[in-house]
Amino acid sequence: MRDSATWVNGLPEASGAGLPDEVRGIRRVVLFGPPGIGKTTAAGVLGRQLGRPVLRLAPGPQDTPVPYTGLLELALALQPLPTAQELAAALDETVGTDHAGASLRLRRLTAAVLRDAPPLTLVVDNAQWLDAASAAVLGWALRLAPGFPVVVAERTWRPGAGNHWCGEDAHPVRVPPLTPRQVAALLAPHRPTPGEVTRIHARSGGNPALALALAEAADPAAERDGGDGAALPPAARRLVGEWLDTVSEEARELLTLAALDDRPDRGLLARLVGPAAGNLLAEAGAAGLVDLDRPDGEVHFTASAIGAELTARLPETARRLLHARLAEASHDGLRRDRHTLLAADADDPGTARRAARAAGSARLRGEHALAAELSLLAAERTPPEDAALLAERALTAARDAAHYGDLPRGRAAARLVLHRHASPAQRVDTLVALIDASGQELHGADQLFAEALHAAAGHPGLTAQVLIRQSLWANVNDGDPRRACALAERAAALAESVGDTAATTLALTMQARVQRILGLPGAGGALARALSLPRSAALPVNGTPQHLAARHALFDDRPDLARSALLPLLVEAERTADAEATVDVLRGLAEAELRAGRCTEALAYARRAQALTDRTALSPSPACYTSALVEGATRSTDTALAHAHRGIDASRQEDNKVFLSRNLFALGHLLLAAGRPKEALEPLAEVRVLEEEQQVRDPSVLRWHGDLAEALVAVGHDDEAEALLADTRRTATDLGRTSVLPALDRALALLDAARGDHDSAARRLADAADRQRHLPLERGRTLLALSHAERRGRRRASARAAARSAAELFTAHRAHPWADAAALALQRLEPAPGGDARPRLTSAEERCARLAAAGASNRDIAATLTVSVKTVEATLTRVYRKLDLHSRVQLAHAVVPASE
Repeated sequence: MRDSATWVNGLPEASGAGLPDEVRGIRRVVLFGPPGIGKTTAAGVLGRQLGRPVLRLAPGPQDTPVPYTGLLELALALQPLPTAQELAAALDETVGTDHAGASLRLRRLTAAVLRDAPPLTLVVDNAQWLDAASAAVLGWALRLAPGFPVVVAERTWRPGAGNHWCGEDAHPVRVPPLTPRQVAALLAPHRPTPGEVTRIHARSGGNPALALALAEAADPAAERDGGDGAALPPAARRLVGEWLDTVSEEARELLTLAALDDRPDRGLLARLVGPAAGNLLAEAGAAGLVDLDRPDGEVHFTASAIGAELTARLPETARRLLHARLAEASHDGLRRDRHTLLAADADDPGTARRAARAAGSARLRGEHALAAELSLLAAERTPPEDAALLAERALTAARDAAHYGDLPRGRAAARLVLHRHASPAQRVDTLVALIDASGQELHGADQLFAEALHAAAGHPGLTAQVLIRQSLWANVNDGDPRRACALAERAAALAESVGDTAATTLALTMQARVQRILGLPGAGGALARALSLPRSAALPVNGTPQHLAARHALFDDRPDLARSALLPLLVEAERTADAEATVDVLRGLAEAELRAGRCTEALAYARRAQALTDRTALSPSPACYTSALVEGATRSTDTALAHAHRGIDASRQEDNKVFLSRNLFALGHLLLAAGRPKEALEPLAEVRVLEEEQQVRDPSVLRWHGDLAEALVAVGHDDEAEALLADTRRTATDLGRTSVLPALDRALALLDAARGDHDSAARRLADAADRQRHLPLERGRTLLALSHAERRGRRRASARAAARSAAELFTAHRAHPWADAAALALQRLEPAPGGDARPRLTSAEERCARLAAAGASNRDIAATLTVSVKTVEATLTRVYRKLDLHSRVQLAHAVVPASE
């Protein structure tokens, strides 16, 4: 099969863009990776970047056993050269001659060919098929020509196993898989839905050829319903088969055992095959089939299609026998039960009962994926004649799938009910569970909602259940909170008319949620009504009025009240094994702790939410938003930015407008805090457009207004910043949202300082800081702004005092990135002993540094100073070295920005 290079040609983002920067310009590079990953394209990109014509050798599997075929291809490609002609003739003469003498002559001639060749880059593609004799001669000749550029592409090479034939200093690079965004670009001609892109990326592991083979499947709907277990299309099977053929039969047998377990680890596999397991896993890891670097010791396939293909190859009898072996080797009771059930005869009536019992145990232990699998197994093995029990177990399976976000299993469970005679309540409950399992992946939502409303006709309580889900969908995906509010109000009335307390509470809570977003006066009343109703165990924790009240306490800057309300909800969410609710509560706790300045606790909650999200099929957007805010305030800006970008990509793919706004806000906030206001402007401006489109009026829900105003001031758009602040203040005052005013005052003070009114700026900032005493990080940020304003007003003593207070506050609360920023601000204000000891910058360095400190990109600086981008990069490198700085965050606080 052809390498993936031919599949991704013309896709700039995928064609070598993921290679590390240090590779560019290196003269000896070995690219390695599995079939279909894009080695040929990457090799071509690197070859062209060296600025020379590319000579490509492409041996095939038929060439491997024939000595010197690679040398012959080289000689024929350079035929105009006399030395190349002599080499070709010498190769013809090697047949039947003394091997040692012929080899010496071939080495001399090959070295002469490389010496006489015009400037070019040699690319050896599919080098795993280069015959050993050619590799030995080429390697010897290349040692005599160290400046001759060579790029080698091959399937498997272990850089630590020894020197490569192309040179002992060859730089090894594993060609990286495509990101979800790159897969979306690759598949654009197929017009996949966002959910299909996510699914194909997971199944292909970012392998472009495999992704295309999956996208070209004849029946994408069947694959979508089947999830990871769906049969692969023929082209995908051929590619995965070729990939698996790069390892030994013994390694494939070990991988088959891993594919049959839901969480295989090294210990389990060692018990199954003995001491050889370690070497076999290393072989599979070198081939890129598995990821062995996980801290939990689990063995994960790099593409889920690998496991699907391995299990699909097994006859039913062989599969059951392997499950029996796995049951004997498993030390975990739940997994032993799982394998025992899968090894049993499907017609055994006792397996359904045992599967249901095991699913309950998995649920209690928080094993969401396992509970969803086992409860579906229980439903599928329930005798059809026991219709009532079958419907009950299928509904349980659908709900387990909803808690885990497992849409394929949710659909499979729904079919067991919907394709049989069922009562209206059973049909509606099943469809609602399917909607809940869909998350942001609900395709054909209108049809599914119509089917649910038809089944609920004449039953007000059932209709209310459907309308509540429609309300949520209208708010999150359609971005229409007014319609969402109307649907929730109607649902509450219907549920109340039949005395359905649980549905009434859920509908009133949704109504209050949307009313707060819209800035409507009735939000408090609807929430109070919901809180007054008896608590129902049937409600998801994140849909309760208690959870919404905690969120509103956060909006109102009462983090301790929010924390007190959320802690018991966390216990309840974990007890019910509802992964989505648990993540939402953990996120709320992380944000509450962060607002209260308890950074260590905030980080712990955020990481728990992220870890649970990554272990399940839930959308990453919510957890990424919280992780970005918490990591950026407490640990690492770079890590936080990665979370924000991931959240943005996922939100765009899922068409989730609510969390697209939030993750864009997180990105803009982080860039602004890092001293990059010009870059922050774009995401924050997009947030403004999205929030206006979604009719979000309450400024306390997502506090982008002050950050956008600060970015506008930093780039000199003072009038726009002033208008935004005035409008936001007016709305906040009208709604009684006084909690947002200090942040608005901080931005307004920076506007005052930019206009030269330093006294007004200092007074405004001091007052804002005084009102933020219960919010340590916000107070520290305001004190840092006060330091900058005082410095601009040439009141250095006051500036030092404010910076020192900010540094002490951030340090005490372990907000490390902010503490570093405050320490740098203080450092530049402290008088140096014996005068200014800071190394002096040249005028060119000073101009470049000031523009960079103001947030300009390297390209913008180059255009402003009329120099090349490379000159800017070199100049900034000197600046960093002279000032002992390591990032633009530090630079922004070490020199006066150009706007000043």
